[in-house]
Amino acid sequence: MKPITTYFDSDGRFESLGERLGETDRSALALAAISAVIAFLVISPMFWLLWRASTVDPARAYGLIVSSQTATITLNSVLLMLAVTLFSILLGVPLAVLTTRTDLPYPRFWTVVAALPLVIPSYIGAIAFVSMFGSGGQIDSLFGMTIPRVDGLRGATFIITLYTYPYVFLTTRAALLSMDSSLVDAARTLNAGRLDAFRRVTLPQIRPGIAAGALLAGLYAISDFGTPAFMGAGVFTSTIYWEFSGFAVEYAALLALQLIAIVAVVLVIEAGIGSDEDASGATGAGGAIRLGAWKWPAMGFVSLIGIVTLVVPVAIFTNWLVRSVGDPIPALEFQAEFAANSVYLALLAALVACAFALPVAYYSGRSNSLVARVLERATYVGFAVPGVVIGLALVFLGTRTLPSFYRQGVWLLVFAYVVRFLPQAVGTVRSSVLQVDTATLEAARTLNAGPLETFRRVTLPLILPGVIAGGILVFLTTMKELPMTLMLQPIGMDTLVIVIWGAQNALAYRYAAVPALLLVLISGLTMVVLLRQEGYGVG
Repeated sequence: MKPITTYFDSDGRFESLGERLGETDRSALALAAISAVIAFLVISPMFWLLWRASTVDPARAYGLIVSSQTATITLNSVLLMLAVTLFSILLGVPLAVLTTRTDLPYPRFWTVVAALPLVIPSYIGAIAFVSMFGSGGQIDSLFGMTIPRVDGLRGATFIITLYTYPYVFLTTRAALLSMDSSLVDAARTLNAGRLDAFRRVTLPQIRPGIAAGALLAGLYAISDFGTPAFMGAGVFTSTIYWEFSGFAVEYAALLALQLIAIVAVVLVIEAGIGSDEDASGATGAGGAIRLGAWKWPAMGFVSLIGIVTLVVPVAIFTNWLVRSVGDPIPALEFQAEFAANSVYLALLAALVACAFALPVAYYSGRSNSLVARVLERATYVGFAVPGVVIGLALVFLGTRTLPSFYRQGVWLLVFAYVVRFLPQAVGTVRSSVLQVDTATLEAARTLNAGPLETFRRVTLPLILPGVIAGGILVFLTTMKELPMTLMLQPIGMDTLVIVIWGAQNALAYRYAAVPALLLVLISGLTMVVLLRQEGYGVG
Protein backbone atom coordinates (compact mmCIF):
# COMPACT_ATOMS: atom_id res chain seq x y z
CA MET A 1 0.00 0.00 0.00
CA LYS A 2 1.37 3.40 -0.97
CA PRO A 3 2.07 5.90 1.82
CA ILE A 4 -0.79 8.35 2.12
CA THR A 5 1.60 11.31 1.66
CA THR A 6 1.86 10.28 -1.99
CA TYR A 7 -1.64 11.62 -2.56
CA PHE A 8 -0.69 15.03 -1.17
CA ASP A 9 2.65 15.41 -2.94
CA SER A 10 2.69 14.59 -6.62
CA ASP A 11 6.46 14.77 -7.07
CA GLY A 12 7.29 12.82 -3.95
CA ARG A 13 9.36 15.67 -2.50
CA PHE A 14 7.48 15.72 0.76
CA GLU A 15 7.49 11.94 0.90
CA SER A 16 11.22 11.55 0.23
CA LEU A 17 12.05 14.19 2.81
CA GLY A 18 9.74 12.43 5.24
CA GLU A 19 11.45 9.11 4.66
CA ARG A 20 14.91 10.57 5.16
CA LEU A 21 13.86 12.39 8.29
CA GLY A 22 11.69 9.65 9.69
CA GLU A 23 8.61 11.81 9.31
CA THR A 24 5.32 9.95 9.58
CA ASP A 25 2.34 9.97 7.22
CA ARG A 26 0.28 11.19 10.14
CA SER A 27 2.15 14.50 10.45
CA ALA A 28 1.77 15.27 6.73
CA LEU A 29 -1.89 14.35 6.81
CA ALA A 30 -2.44 16.49 9.91
CA LEU A 31 -0.81 19.47 8.21
CA ALA A 32 -2.98 19.02 5.12
CA ALA A 33 -6.10 18.63 7.27
CA ILE A 34 -5.38 21.81 9.25
CA SER A 35 -4.76 23.73 6.00
CA ALA A 36 -8.04 22.38 4.59
CA VAL A 37 -9.99 23.51 7.65
CA ILE A 38 -8.48 27.01 7.41
CA ALA A 39 -9.19 27.22 3.67
CA PHE A 40 -12.79 26.16 4.28
CA LEU A 41 -13.22 28.78 7.00
CA VAL A 42 -11.90 31.49 4.67
CA ILE A 43 -14.27 30.69 1.81
CA SER A 44 -17.27 29.81 4.03
CA PRO A 45 -18.72 33.37 4.07
CA MET A 46 -19.29 33.11 0.31
CA PHE A 47 -21.56 30.10 0.87
CA TRP A 48 -23.80 32.21 3.11
CA LEU A 49 -23.97 34.90 0.47
CA LEU A 50 -24.96 32.35 -2.19
CA TRP A 51 -27.56 30.87 0.12
CA ARG A 52 -29.10 34.26 0.83
CA ALA A 53 -29.20 35.15 -2.86
CA SER A 54 -30.78 31.78 -3.70
CA THR A 55 -33.76 32.57 -1.46
CA VAL A 56 -34.80 35.43 -3.76
CA ASP A 57 -37.71 34.61 -6.07
CA PRO A 58 -36.21 34.02 -9.58
CA ALA A 59 -38.58 36.47 -11.29
CA ARG A 60 -37.81 39.15 -8.71
CA ALA A 61 -34.06 38.41 -8.96
CA TYR A 62 -34.17 38.79 -12.75
CA GLY A 63 -36.03 42.08 -12.44
CA LEU A 64 -33.48 43.42 -9.98
CA ILE A 65 -30.50 42.31 -12.05
CA VAL A 66 -31.74 43.87 -15.33
CA SER A 67 -33.05 47.06 -13.73
CA SER A 68 -31.78 50.43 -14.92
CA GLN A 69 -30.35 51.11 -11.46
CA THR A 70 -28.23 47.96 -11.64
CA ALA A 71 -27.06 48.87 -15.15
CA THR A 72 -25.99 52.32 -13.96
CA ILE A 73 -24.15 50.88 -10.96
CA THR A 74 -22.38 48.33 -13.14
CA LEU A 75 -21.36 50.94 -15.71
CA ASN A 76 -20.10 53.34 -13.03
CA SER A 77 -18.11 50.61 -11.28
CA VAL A 78 -16.46 49.41 -14.47
CA LEU A 79 -15.67 52.97 -15.58
CA LEU A 80 -14.18 53.76 -12.16
CA MET A 81 -12.00 50.66 -12.26
CA LEU A 82 -10.80 51.25 -15.83
CA ALA A 83 -10.12 54.97 -15.31
CA VAL A 84 -8.21 54.44 -12.04
CA THR A 85 -6.16 51.67 -13.63
CA LEU A 86 -5.30 53.81 -16.67
CA PHE A 87 -4.40 56.94 -14.68
CA SER A 88 -2.42 54.89 -12.14
CA ILE A 89 -0.31 53.53 -15.00
CA LEU A 90 0.14 57.03 -16.44
CA LEU A 91 1.39 58.25 -13.04
CA GLY A 92 3.19 55.19 -11.71
CA VAL A 93 5.27 54.18 -14.73
CA PRO A 94 6.89 57.62 -15.38
CA LEU A 95 7.65 57.98 -11.67
CA ALA A 96 9.26 54.54 -11.63
CA VAL A 97 11.36 55.39 -14.69
CA LEU A 98 12.41 58.74 -13.20
CA THR A 99 13.61 57.18 -9.94
CA THR A 100 15.41 54.20 -11.47
CA ARG A 101 16.57 55.01 -15.00
CA THR A 102 17.53 58.68 -14.89
CA ASP A 103 20.08 60.85 -13.08
CA LEU A 104 17.32 62.51 -11.04
CA PRO A 105 18.98 64.05 -7.94
CA TYR A 106 18.20 62.44 -4.55
CA PRO A 107 16.40 59.37 -6.01
CA ARG A 108 16.05 57.73 -2.55
CA PHE A 109 14.08 60.74 -1.24
CA TRP A 110 11.83 60.96 -4.29
CA THR A 111 11.15 57.23 -4.14
CA VAL A 112 9.88 57.57 -0.57
CA VAL A 113 7.76 60.60 -1.57
CA ALA A 114 6.21 58.67 -4.47
CA ALA A 115 5.48 55.57 -2.36
CA LEU A 116 4.15 57.20 0.83
CA PRO A 117 0.58 57.95 -0.42
CA LEU A 118 -0.04 54.21 -0.08
CA VAL A 119 -0.21 54.55 3.72
CA ILE A 120 -3.04 57.10 3.61
CA PRO A 121 -6.57 55.65 3.28
CA SER A 122 -8.16 57.10 0.16
CA TYR A 123 -11.31 58.08 2.08
CA ILE A 124 -9.24 60.45 4.23
CA GLY A 125 -8.03 62.11 1.04
CA ALA A 126 -11.65 62.24 -0.15
CA ILE A 127 -12.79 64.07 3.00
CA ALA A 128 -9.94 66.56 2.66
CA PHE A 129 -10.57 67.34 -1.00
CA VAL A 130 -14.36 67.52 -0.62
CA SER A 131 -13.91 70.11 2.12
CA MET A 132 -11.30 72.05 0.16
CA PHE A 133 -13.21 72.68 -3.08
CA GLY A 134 -16.65 74.09 -3.77
CA SER A 135 -18.63 76.98 -2.36
CA GLY A 136 -17.73 77.55 1.30
CA GLY A 137 -14.73 75.23 1.05
CA GLN A 138 -11.24 75.86 2.38
CA ILE A 139 -10.06 77.62 -0.81
CA ASP A 140 -13.22 79.72 -0.96
CA SER A 141 -12.79 80.77 2.69
CA LEU A 142 -9.08 81.59 2.41
CA PHE A 143 -8.82 83.15 -1.07
CA GLY A 144 -12.39 84.03 -2.01
CA MET A 145 -12.19 81.80 -5.07
CA THR A 146 -14.91 79.24 -5.70
CA ILE A 147 -13.47 76.17 -7.38
CA PRO A 148 -15.85 73.44 -8.61
CA ARG A 149 -16.41 70.62 -6.14
CA VAL A 150 -14.49 67.40 -6.47
CA ASP A 151 -17.18 64.74 -6.05
CA GLY A 152 -19.19 62.12 -7.89
CA LEU A 153 -17.63 59.53 -10.17
CA ARG A 154 -14.97 61.91 -11.53
CA GLY A 155 -13.98 62.97 -8.04
CA ALA A 156 -13.77 59.35 -6.85
CA THR A 157 -11.58 58.52 -9.87
CA PHE A 158 -9.26 61.44 -9.09
CA ILE A 159 -8.90 60.62 -5.39
CA ILE A 160 -8.53 56.85 -5.72
CA THR A 161 -5.90 57.32 -8.43
CA LEU A 162 -3.85 59.59 -6.16
CA TYR A 163 -3.71 56.93 -3.45
CA THR A 164 -3.42 53.76 -5.55
CA TYR A 165 -0.86 54.68 -8.22
CA PRO A 166 1.95 53.60 -5.78
CA TYR A 167 0.94 50.00 -6.50
CA VAL A 168 1.97 50.50 -10.14
CA PHE A 169 4.97 52.62 -9.11
CA LEU A 170 6.38 49.98 -6.75
CA THR A 171 5.85 46.94 -8.99
CA THR A 172 7.15 48.74 -12.09
CA ARG A 173 10.15 50.03 -10.16
CA ALA A 174 10.97 46.50 -9.02
CA ALA A 175 10.72 45.27 -12.62
CA LEU A 176 12.99 48.07 -13.87
CA LEU A 177 15.60 47.34 -11.18
CA SER A 178 15.70 43.66 -12.15
CA MET A 179 15.82 44.33 -15.91
CA ASP A 180 18.96 43.89 -17.98
CA SER A 181 19.77 47.47 -19.07
CA SER A 182 22.33 46.31 -21.61
CA LEU A 183 19.44 45.35 -23.89
CA VAL A 184 18.38 49.00 -24.03
CA ASP A 185 21.98 50.06 -24.68
CA ALA A 186 22.16 47.53 -27.52
CA ALA A 187 18.96 48.93 -29.04
CA ARG A 188 20.39 52.44 -28.81
CA THR A 189 23.54 51.39 -30.65
CA LEU A 190 21.25 50.19 -33.46
CA ASN A 191 20.00 53.78 -33.82
CA ALA A 192 16.72 53.24 -31.98
CA GLY A 193 15.40 56.44 -30.38
CA ARG A 194 14.67 56.62 -26.65
CA LEU A 195 10.93 56.20 -27.14
CA ASP A 196 11.40 53.43 -29.68
CA ALA A 197 13.82 51.59 -27.36
CA PHE A 198 11.38 51.97 -24.49
CA ARG A 199 8.46 50.67 -26.55
CA ARG A 200 10.27 47.75 -28.16
CA VAL A 201 12.73 46.68 -25.43
CA THR A 202 11.90 48.08 -22.00
CA LEU A 203 8.09 47.83 -22.09
CA PRO A 204 7.94 44.08 -22.87
CA GLN A 205 10.41 43.47 -20.03
CA ILE A 206 8.47 45.40 -17.40
CA ARG A 207 4.96 44.52 -18.62
CA PRO A 208 4.37 41.87 -15.91
CA GLY A 209 5.33 44.40 -13.25
CA ILE A 210 2.96 47.01 -14.69
CA ALA A 211 0.19 44.42 -15.00
CA ALA A 212 0.65 43.32 -11.37
CA GLY A 213 0.42 46.90 -10.12
CA ALA A 214 -2.49 47.71 -12.44
CA LEU A 215 -4.37 44.67 -11.12
CA LEU A 216 -3.93 45.84 -7.53
CA ALA A 217 -5.03 49.38 -8.44
CA GLY A 218 -8.06 48.13 -10.39
CA LEU A 219 -9.14 45.72 -7.65
CA TYR A 220 -8.74 48.45 -5.05
CA ALA A 221 -10.84 50.83 -7.14
CA ILE A 222 -13.75 48.46 -7.63
CA SER A 223 -13.65 47.27 -4.00
CA ASP A 224 -13.16 50.66 -2.34
CA PHE A 225 -16.10 51.65 -0.22
CA GLY A 226 -15.14 54.82 1.65
CA THR A 227 -14.17 57.11 -1.23
CA PRO A 228 -17.24 56.50 -3.46
CA ALA A 229 -19.48 56.73 -0.39
CA PHE A 230 -17.95 60.03 0.75
CA MET A 231 -18.08 61.49 -2.79
CA GLY A 232 -21.58 60.33 -3.65
CA ALA A 233 -20.59 58.03 -6.51
CA GLY A 234 -23.12 55.29 -7.26
CA VAL A 235 -21.00 52.13 -7.52
CA PHE A 236 -21.40 48.56 -6.27
CA THR A 237 -19.74 48.94 -2.87
CA SER A 238 -21.56 52.06 -1.71
CA THR A 239 -24.90 50.84 -3.11
CA ILE A 240 -24.55 47.45 -1.40
CA TYR A 241 -24.00 49.20 1.93
CA TRP A 242 -26.91 51.62 1.47
CA GLU A 243 -29.25 48.80 0.40
CA PHE A 244 -28.11 46.73 3.39
CA SER A 245 -28.68 49.72 5.71
CA GLY A 246 -32.16 50.14 4.19
CA PHE A 247 -32.95 46.45 4.92
CA ALA A 248 -33.04 45.56 1.18
CA VAL A 249 -30.71 42.64 1.91
CA GLU A 250 -31.89 40.54 -1.05
CA TYR A 251 -30.88 43.21 -3.54
CA ALA A 252 -27.61 43.76 -1.66
CA ALA A 253 -26.80 40.04 -1.91
CA LEU A 254 -27.49 39.99 -5.66
CA LEU A 255 -25.31 43.06 -6.19
CA ALA A 256 -22.55 41.43 -4.15
CA LEU A 257 -22.59 38.36 -6.39
CA GLN A 258 -22.45 40.55 -9.50
CA LEU A 259 -19.46 42.37 -8.02
CA ILE A 260 -17.70 39.06 -7.35
CA ALA A 261 -18.35 38.04 -10.98
CA ILE A 262 -16.70 41.24 -12.27
CA VAL A 263 -13.69 40.72 -9.99
CA ALA A 264 -13.37 37.14 -11.29
CA VAL A 265 -13.36 38.40 -14.90
CA VAL A 266 -10.64 40.93 -14.03
CA LEU A 267 -8.48 38.20 -12.48
CA VAL A 268 -8.84 36.02 -15.57
CA ILE A 269 -7.91 38.89 -17.90
CA GLU A 270 -4.89 39.80 -15.76
CA ALA A 271 -3.69 36.19 -15.81
CA GLY A 272 -3.35 36.51 -19.58
CA ILE A 273 -1.86 40.01 -19.69
CA GLY A 274 0.54 39.43 -16.80
CA SER A 275 2.41 36.60 -18.49
CA ASP A 276 6.13 36.97 -17.86
CA GLU A 277 7.33 35.19 -20.96
CA ASP A 278 9.06 38.32 -22.25
CA ALA A 279 10.61 39.21 -18.92
CA SER A 280 14.29 38.68 -18.27
CA GLY A 281 15.73 37.73 -14.92
CA ALA A 282 19.18 39.08 -15.80
CA THR A 283 20.33 42.39 -14.39
CA GLY A 284 22.78 44.97 -15.53
CA ALA A 285 23.62 48.49 -14.56
CA GLY A 286 23.40 50.20 -17.94
CA GLY A 287 23.67 53.93 -18.42
CA ALA A 288 21.27 56.34 -16.70
CA ILE A 289 19.27 58.72 -18.90
CA ARG A 290 20.64 62.23 -18.48
CA LEU A 291 17.80 64.64 -17.81
CA GLY A 292 19.81 67.82 -18.28
CA ALA A 293 17.57 70.86 -17.90
CA TRP A 294 14.56 68.54 -17.56
CA LYS A 295 15.63 67.52 -14.05
CA TRP A 296 13.91 70.60 -12.59
CA PRO A 297 10.52 69.89 -14.18
CA ALA A 298 10.98 66.24 -13.16
CA MET A 299 11.57 67.17 -9.52
CA GLY A 300 8.65 69.59 -9.73
CA PHE A 301 6.41 66.79 -11.00
CA VAL A 302 7.27 64.46 -8.09
CA SER A 303 7.03 67.36 -5.62
CA LEU A 304 3.55 68.22 -6.90
CA ILE A 305 2.43 64.62 -6.39
CA GLY A 306 3.78 64.68 -2.83
CA ILE A 307 2.15 68.03 -2.03
CA VAL A 308 -1.26 66.99 -3.36
CA THR A 309 -1.33 63.52 -1.79
CA LEU A 310 0.48 64.13 1.51
CA VAL A 311 0.83 67.81 2.42
CA VAL A 312 -2.70 68.96 1.50
CA PRO A 313 -4.66 66.38 3.57
CA VAL A 314 -2.35 66.68 6.58
CA ALA A 315 -2.51 70.50 6.39
CA ILE A 316 -6.31 70.51 6.18
CA PHE A 317 -6.75 68.12 9.09
CA THR A 318 -4.22 70.09 11.14
CA ASN A 319 -6.15 73.27 10.36
CA TRP A 320 -9.36 71.62 11.60
CA LEU A 321 -7.51 70.50 14.70
CA VAL A 322 -6.69 74.08 15.77
CA ARG A 323 -10.08 75.49 14.76
CA SER A 324 -13.27 75.08 16.77
CA VAL A 325 -16.30 76.24 14.82
CA GLY A 326 -19.94 75.32 15.34
CA ASP A 327 -21.90 73.69 18.12
CA PRO A 328 -20.13 70.85 19.90
CA ILE A 329 -21.24 67.26 19.21
CA PRO A 330 -20.34 65.26 22.34
CA ALA A 331 -20.81 61.88 20.60
CA LEU A 332 -18.00 62.73 18.15
CA GLU A 333 -15.52 64.15 20.67
CA PHE A 334 -12.25 62.28 20.41
CA GLN A 335 -11.48 59.75 23.12
CA ALA A 336 -8.26 57.81 23.56
CA GLU A 337 -10.21 54.54 23.64
CA PHE A 338 -11.02 54.95 19.92
CA ALA A 339 -7.33 54.59 19.10
CA ALA A 340 -6.92 51.82 21.68
CA ASN A 341 -9.85 49.89 20.13
CA SER A 342 -8.35 50.22 16.64
CA VAL A 343 -4.94 49.00 17.78
CA TYR A 344 -6.51 46.16 19.82
CA LEU A 345 -8.57 44.88 16.87
CA ALA A 346 -5.65 45.21 14.44
CA LEU A 347 -3.32 43.31 16.80
CA LEU A 348 -5.87 40.51 17.25
CA ALA A 349 -6.36 40.27 13.49
CA ALA A 350 -2.59 40.17 12.91
CA LEU A 351 -2.05 37.44 15.52
CA VAL A 352 -4.91 35.25 14.27
CA ALA A 353 -3.88 35.77 10.63
CA CYS A 354 -0.31 34.68 11.41
CA ALA A 355 -1.60 31.62 13.31
CA PHE A 356 -3.78 30.70 10.29
CA ALA A 357 -1.02 31.45 7.80
CA LEU A 358 1.68 29.27 9.40
CA PRO A 359 0.27 25.78 8.60
CA VAL A 360 -1.01 26.82 5.14
CA ALA A 361 2.25 28.51 4.16
CA TYR A 362 4.41 25.74 5.62
CA TYR A 363 2.48 23.01 3.81
CA SER A 364 2.48 24.97 0.55
CA GLY A 365 6.18 25.83 0.85
CA ARG A 366 7.23 22.24 1.57
CA SER A 367 5.03 20.52 -1.00
CA ASN A 368 4.41 21.03 -4.70
CA SER A 369 1.29 18.90 -4.69
CA LEU A 370 -1.96 19.99 -6.29
CA VAL A 371 -3.73 19.80 -2.93
CA ALA A 372 -1.21 22.17 -1.33
CA ARG A 373 -1.56 24.69 -4.18
CA VAL A 374 -5.36 24.54 -4.11
CA LEU A 375 -5.49 25.04 -0.34
CA GLU A 376 -3.05 27.95 -0.50
CA ARG A 377 -4.95 29.64 -3.35
CA ALA A 378 -8.25 29.15 -1.50
CA THR A 379 -7.00 31.49 1.21
CA TYR A 380 -6.65 34.23 -1.44
CA VAL A 381 -10.38 34.29 -2.17
CA GLY A 382 -11.06 36.80 0.58
CA PHE A 383 -8.48 39.26 -0.76
CA ALA A 384 -10.18 39.33 -4.18
CA VAL A 385 -13.61 39.92 -2.63
CA PRO A 386 -14.44 43.49 -1.53
CA GLY A 387 -14.70 44.08 2.19
CA VAL A 388 -18.32 45.18 1.97
CA VAL A 389 -19.23 41.79 0.43
CA ILE A 390 -17.44 39.84 3.17
CA GLY A 391 -19.13 42.04 5.75
CA LEU A 392 -22.53 41.37 4.21
CA ALA A 393 -21.91 37.60 4.13
CA LEU A 394 -20.89 37.56 7.79
CA VAL A 395 -23.92 39.63 8.73
CA PHE A 396 -26.08 36.84 7.23
CA LEU A 397 -24.03 34.25 9.13
CA GLY A 398 -24.18 36.19 12.40
CA THR A 399 -27.89 37.00 12.35
CA ARG A 400 -29.03 33.54 11.20
CA THR A 401 -26.66 31.11 12.88
CA LEU A 402 -24.42 32.85 15.39
CA PRO A 403 -26.52 35.62 16.97
CA SER A 404 -24.43 35.51 20.14
CA PHE A 405 -21.40 36.58 18.07
CA TYR A 406 -23.07 39.26 15.93
CA ARG A 407 -22.10 42.65 17.36
CA GLN A 408 -21.76 41.00 20.79
CA GLY A 409 -18.01 40.54 20.75
CA VAL A 410 -14.93 41.13 18.64
CA TRP A 411 -14.47 37.66 17.18
CA LEU A 412 -16.82 37.86 14.19
CA LEU A 413 -15.20 41.18 13.20
CA VAL A 414 -11.70 39.77 13.71
CA PHE A 415 -12.67 36.75 11.60
CA ALA A 416 -13.79 39.13 8.83
CA TYR A 417 -10.41 40.90 8.95
CA VAL A 418 -8.61 37.55 8.76
CA VAL A 419 -10.69 36.37 5.78
CA ARG A 420 -9.89 39.62 3.95
CA PHE A 421 -6.20 40.00 4.77
CA LEU A 422 -4.94 36.45 5.36
CA PRO A 423 -3.17 36.29 1.94
CA GLN A 424 -0.78 39.04 3.03
CA ALA A 425 0.45 36.81 5.86
CA VAL A 426 0.39 33.60 3.80
CA GLY A 427 2.48 35.18 1.02
CA THR A 428 5.23 36.51 3.28
CA VAL A 429 5.41 33.39 5.46
CA ARG A 430 5.53 31.10 2.42
CA SER A 431 8.39 33.13 0.94
CA SER A 432 10.32 32.64 4.19
CA VAL A 433 9.58 28.89 4.25
CA LEU A 434 10.92 28.52 0.70
CA GLN A 435 14.22 30.07 1.78
CA VAL A 436 14.82 27.50 4.53
CA ASP A 437 17.42 24.97 3.42
CA THR A 438 16.09 21.41 3.86
CA ALA A 439 19.65 20.30 4.71
CA THR A 440 19.36 22.32 7.92
CA LEU A 441 16.18 20.45 8.82
CA GLU A 442 17.81 17.13 8.02
CA ALA A 443 20.71 17.99 10.31
CA ALA A 444 18.28 18.69 13.13
CA ARG A 445 16.42 15.44 12.55
CA THR A 446 19.65 13.41 12.57
CA LEU A 447 20.11 14.72 16.12
CA ASN A 448 16.87 12.90 17.02
CA ALA A 449 14.72 16.05 17.10
CA GLY A 450 11.05 15.28 16.35
CA PRO A 451 9.02 17.18 13.70
CA LEU A 452 7.51 19.59 16.21
CA GLU A 453 10.82 20.21 17.98
CA THR A 454 12.57 20.76 14.64
CA PHE A 455 9.90 23.27 13.66
CA ARG A 456 10.06 25.07 17.01
CA ARG A 457 13.83 25.22 17.36
CA VAL A 458 14.99 25.46 13.73
CA THR A 459 12.27 26.40 11.24
CA LEU A 460 10.34 28.95 13.30
CA PRO A 461 13.37 31.13 14.14
CA LEU A 462 14.37 31.13 10.45
CA ILE A 463 10.91 32.15 9.17
CA LEU A 464 10.12 34.52 12.04
CA PRO A 465 11.02 37.69 10.03
CA GLY A 466 8.49 36.66 7.38
CA VAL A 467 5.85 35.97 10.04
CA ILE A 468 6.44 39.39 11.60
CA ALA A 469 6.31 41.12 8.19
CA GLY A 470 3.00 39.39 7.40
CA GLY A 471 1.60 40.39 10.77
CA ILE A 472 2.61 44.02 10.22
CA LEU A 473 0.91 44.07 6.81
CA VAL A 474 -2.30 42.68 8.30
CA PHE A 475 -2.10 45.21 11.16
CA LEU A 476 -1.61 48.11 8.72
CA THR A 477 -4.54 47.23 6.47
CA THR A 478 -6.85 46.33 9.36
CA MET A 479 -6.34 49.77 10.94
CA LYS A 480 -7.74 51.39 7.75
CA GLU A 481 -10.57 48.95 6.99
CA LEU A 482 -13.93 50.74 6.95
CA PRO A 483 -16.95 48.77 5.56
CA MET A 484 -16.48 45.54 7.55
CA THR A 485 -15.91 47.59 10.71
CA LEU A 486 -19.14 49.52 10.09
CA MET A 487 -21.17 46.35 9.53
CA LEU A 488 -19.73 44.15 12.28
CA GLN A 489 -18.39 46.45 15.01
CA PRO A 490 -19.33 45.35 18.54
CA ILE A 491 -21.96 47.59 20.13
CA GLY A 492 -20.29 50.51 21.89
CA MET A 493 -16.81 49.74 20.57
CA ASP A 494 -16.01 52.71 18.34
CA THR A 495 -12.73 52.90 16.43
CA LEU A 496 -10.87 55.63 14.57
CA VAL A 497 -12.51 54.83 11.23
CA ILE A 498 -15.97 54.74 12.82
CA VAL A 499 -15.49 58.24 14.24
CA ILE A 500 -14.20 59.52 10.88
CA TRP A 501 -17.29 58.07 9.18
CA GLY A 502 -19.59 59.64 11.78
CA ALA A 503 -17.93 63.06 11.46
CA GLN A 504 -18.29 62.99 7.69
CA ASN A 505 -21.95 61.97 7.88
CA ALA A 506 -22.64 64.82 10.29
CA LEU A 507 -20.64 67.24 8.09
CA ALA A 508 -18.64 68.01 11.24
CA TYR A 509 -15.26 67.55 9.62
CA ARG A 510 -13.28 68.99 12.51
CA TYR A 511 -14.11 65.90 14.55
CA ALA A 512 -12.38 63.79 11.91
CA ALA A 513 -9.10 65.68 12.34
CA VAL A 514 -7.60 63.86 15.33
CA PRO A 515 -8.58 60.31 14.32
CA ALA A 516 -7.48 60.94 10.72
CA LEU A 517 -4.09 62.33 11.75
CA LEU A 518 -3.63 59.47 14.23
CA LEU A 519 -4.49 56.95 11.53
CA VAL A 520 -1.97 58.51 9.14
CA LEU A 521 0.69 58.61 11.89
CA ILE A 522 0.17 54.96 12.91
CA SER A 523 0.08 53.82 9.27
CA GLY A 524 3.26 55.78 8.50
CA LEU A 525 5.11 54.34 11.51
CA THR A 526 3.93 50.85 10.61
CA MET A 527 5.23 51.30 7.07
CA VAL A 528 8.62 52.45 8.41
CA VAL A 529 8.81 49.36 10.63
CA LEU A 530 7.86 47.17 7.68
CA LEU A 531 10.51 48.71 5.42
CA ARG A 532 13.17 48.24 8.10
CA GLN A 533 11.98 44.70 8.71
CA GLU A 534 12.08 43.82 5.03
CA GLY A 535 15.28 45.75 4.39
CA TYR A 536 13.90 47.40 1.26
CA GLY A 537 16.44 49.40 -0.65
CA VAL A 538 15.25 52.65 -2.17
CA GLY A 539 17.39 54.39 -4.67
